[in-house]
Amino acid sequence: MAGAVAAAGSVEQFQKLLQRPDRSLVVVHFWAPWAPQCAQMNEVMAALAREHSQVTFVQLEAEAVPEVSEKYGISSVPTFLFFKNSQKVDRLDGAHAPELTQKVQRHSAGSGGPGGAAPAQEQLHARLRALINAAPCMLFMKGSPKEPRCGFSRQMVEILQKHGVAFSSFDIFSDEEVRQGLKAFSNWPTYPQLYVAGELIGGLDIVKELEASGELDTICPKGQKLEDRLKSLINKAPVMLFMKGNKEMAKCGFSKQIIEIMNNTGVLLLCDPSSPFPAGITRTSRSLPVPSVDYETFDILEDEEVRQGLKSFSSWPTYPQLYVRGELVGGLDIVKELKETGELLPVLKGES
Repeated sequence: MAGAVAAAGSVEQFQKLLQRPDRSLVVVHFWAPWAPQCAQMNEVMAALAREHSQVTFVQLEAEAVPEVSEKYGISSVPTFLFFKNSQKVDRLDGAHAPELTQKVQRHSAGSGGPGGAAPAQEQLHARLRALINAAPCMLFMKGSPKEPRCGFSRQMVEILQKHGVAFSSFDIFSDEEVRQGLKAFSNWPTYPQLYVAGELIGGLDIVKELEASGELDTICPKGQKLEDRLKSLINKAPVMLFMKGNKEMAKCGFSKQIIEIMNNTGVLLLCDPSSPFPAGITRTSRSLPVPSVDYETFDILEDEEVRQGLKSFSSWPTYPQLYVRGELVGGLDIVKELKETGELLPVLKGES
């Protein structure tokens, strides 16, 4: 029905929705019922469905259909994938309603009338410039540094890592528009492509020449050694939580649970009826639980180097991970046990 959002509860349903002959664009929202930001984006999807009757909008519960989530590398929610002719053409991670709207408009647009192509090209060039300048050193490659998907990309990553270069990467397989557009934009027909300070350095052959001449170390920004960086992050605050998402927006069920425990761990604030009450506290309650320990979070989904490196550094294979004064406390199960025994608050305060 026009204006409705379909639900895919199985691999078969998902495949049928991708192959519907009456739709040119399919937008799939990978969501989870425990994430409030997903509920908000479901409302955005419903509004978009009413505006774009020619587009198929689909909700897929990420953890209920793991085969599809794993196939497309869904590691957090909400995530949106865009398909045309059953092929993925774009991706959006996170609850970004304006960007979702823009992507739907861009991908659902037809050939357009006179002058329609120029604004589209301008938008693409602006997007490419933003990606190229997203980090001091940007590598456009096939796959990721952890899992390169071609030999040339693997060699490039090995060279950069050997020289301690600090770089971010973009998987050109994840976005066909970027993959094709960047070739023309930079007049460089192959991948990988390396950019420093927004300028194209070149591909694998150029980087090999720079390595051989010793110029690579002077051109590319050096990264802090991983072990030093991890120590610095762990000690960034007296209480540090490494999780998927952040305090305001957890991106997995385990991270959501540990945030709730941390936020509900407090001390009783005893109020003297004869003294002024703190802001927000009324005389209807003589004592209230209030947070007593502040903490900072680090979103491991935003940094693959930290995500993988911290597992080995602390010999703790899963997330979330809680640290107090630079020492690992543990994950969700440990925090639950400390909460049940009444030891969590002293631990967070560094008293035990």
